[in-house]
Parts: sequence; structure tokens; C-alpha cells
Amino acid sequence: MLLALLTPFLVTTDSGPLGEALSASDAPRTLRAAFTVTLESDSAIQIFRYDPRLTPAARWQLVEDRGEDASLDRVAAEWGAEAAPDGRLFPDDLRASLGRTVEAEDLGGAWRVRFEHTPSANDTEIDLWAIDTLEAEAWLDPETGRFLRIDHRLAGPVAAPGGGRLNRYQQSHYLGIEPTYGLSFVTGFTVELEAGALWRRESRSYRAQITEAEFFFASAADEAQFLAARGTGQMRPGR
Repeated sequence: MLLALLTPFLVTTDSGPLGEALSASDAPRTLRAAFTVTLESDSAIQIFRYDPRLTPAARWQLVEDRGEDASLDRVAAEWGAEAAPDGRLFPDDLRASLGRTVEAEDLGGAWRVRFEHTPSANDTEIDLWAIDTLEAEAWLDPETGRFLRIDHRLAGPVAAPGGGRLNRYQQSHYLGIEPTYGLSFVTGFTVELEAGALWRRESRSYRAQITEAEFFFASAADEAQFLAARGTGQMRPGR
């Protein structure tokens, strides 16, 4: 029985549970989010509140800061400096990455789907470089037709730009379902990175948890268009 569950099978990405999961992750470009994010490492915690409806200077606000971690400081600064920090809550590029047909494994409670990751505009410099050698897999609940988790990892050490080696890279995004529109969004993620050269060694390990997420469209007209498309079964907005 276990052997049967683990035997890979072909799945098309435009129908069935996988098609539903991809449609739910294709959030429209006009969908925005206000949220609180807790960034935490072994030595520091930083909590930020973001709301795109506020003035630019007030949108990304530090709520709490405890401990010291220069790496976590850089992560928070990079995220806050983005034009739309809420873009990280939407699992984009999945449809393009999976293509028309993929292999899946039924693990009993979830399907595991392996695919090649496509770079996103939200990726950092190290993300973009590492993507060429990353292994990616999506975990899918076939009952709800929603993604549960997206993982990216290095299979082994690789040469790093400018010398040295990237010894380890692991990134996992955890997904939930927002209640208003039924779309998937990122509820948290973890990142672990180890790189080094003869003269120095760098590691980055942190966790992010999204709370108090509020989703809304840029305008009432955009919301009406989205709801109309969903009502006709033509919803595939993409980001």
C-alpha cells in the first residue's frame, strides 16, 4: 500500500486539485494587504506593521524591537524598502514554474509536487543567484485544492559569486486561506543559509510569521471585476 502511495503520477496543472490550488494562488495585481510580521532569529525579534493605505513614510512601522542581530536588521530593511512589501504574501510564479504537466506523489495526507522555481521580483540578490541550483517542491492538500507549503533547498554546496561557497540554503513558505476571497496567502516562512570562504563565514537563520492580515482591492471596480470573473468561472488573474 505504501509503495502505491509513493509511486509518482502525472497531474495536469489546469484542472483537478492542482488546478484549483494554482487558481487560488494567482492573486490579482490589484489585491493588496495590510499585515503585521514578526521577524525572529535566535538572538532578536522585530515586529513591523505594514499598511499600503497610509502615507509612504508611515506604511512600514517598527512596533517592537528586542535583541541584536545585524542579519535580521538587513532582512527587515530590505523588506521595508520594497515598493510593495505585501507582495511577499502572494505565492507568485507557481503556474509558470509548474508548466502544463508535473509528477506528484500521494503521501496520504498531501501530494508532493516537484518543480523548477522561476525567479520573482521579490527575490533578494542571494535568492536570485541560488535559484539556478535550487530544488523546489510544493505540498498540496487534494481535499481543499490548496497549497500547504512551498520548499526550496540546495541539493549540496555550490560555488558562490565572488568566491567562497554556499554550503546550505533552505527556504519554506507556509500557506493559508484568506477568508474574504478564498485565495492562498503566505502565513509565514523560514530561511536558513550558510556560506563561507577561507577568511570569513556567514550564516542567516530567521523566521517570519504573518498575523492580522487584511486583504482588499485597490478600488471597488477592481473588486467587482474579480468577483465577476470568479462568478463566470474565468478567474485566473495572475500577478
